[in-house]
Amino acid sequence: MNQGPNIHPPLEFETLPEPVFFFERIMPRDTSYPPQTHRWGEFVFSFSGVLELYAEGSLFRVPPGQGLWHPPETEHRGGNRNPSLHCSLYIEPGVAAEKGLPQTSCALTINAMVRSMLHHLRLNMPAAPYTPEESRLLEVVVDQLAIAPCTGSYLPGSNDAALSKVLAYLEDHPGDNCPVRQLAERFGTTERTLARKAQRDLGIPLSEWRQRLKVVRAMPMLQAGVTVENVALDLGYSTASAFIAMFRRLLNITPDEYRKNAE
Repeated sequence: MNQGPNIHPPLEFETLPEPVFFFERIMPRDTSYPPQTHRWGEFVFSFSGVLELYAEGSLFRVPPGQGLWHPPETEHRGGNRNPSLHCSLYIEPGVAAEKGLPQTSCALTINAMVRSMLHHLRLNMPAAPYTPEESRLLEVVVDQLAIAPCTGSYLPGSNDAALSKVLAYLEDHPGDNCPVRQLAERFGTTERTLARKAQRDLGIPLSEWRQRLKVVRAMPMLQAGVTVENVALDLGYSTASAFIAMFRRLLNITPDEYRKNAE
């Protein structure tokens, strides 16, 4: 996890200004968020940049368009390796309990409507106290978070000896497209065993995990101005169109749209 030189201290509140309070952050590269615990829950959503957050013994990676929920009284820390634009929704414990938000930290699958509402809030949210209309909009967002599928981490890890070595290798070589059978043989296991362990520990097939890794690695390159064609080649794609299709399937936007949103 990132341990950058830019330390961002937590917000200091005796009480939240509102039962659901929206706060935006623009962070430079290599920013660290020290361990913190607060009595309210926190939903973190990334507009651009990948956040790395650690809570309840797990590392969560949060790419753009995705969100992470921390229940009240949950210690968490994190950082971002590249510039990041994200927001937090701080939610009073009573509201979190009433709405039935998860009781453990987890990544949430965010639908297009919620993403649009969060972008609207980022562009139009005034300072507290909120108007009744603004409070109702935030309540709708929380209602949607309460029914959003909880998916663990976007790019989960494993403590299994063989699988963890495979994941570490892929992290170091994201452009390697060798078949799973060859990966399994390289690390002393079988394709079937590796597939079973991936489903058990990651909750997704290894092929899906590899594509998510490519998306996470593509983001800083796109922000740095690398062409889509060169990003695709670096990540093992023979054509830019195949990379664009994968990127759009996972994030619901094209690489060029992502680059524009991250500016």
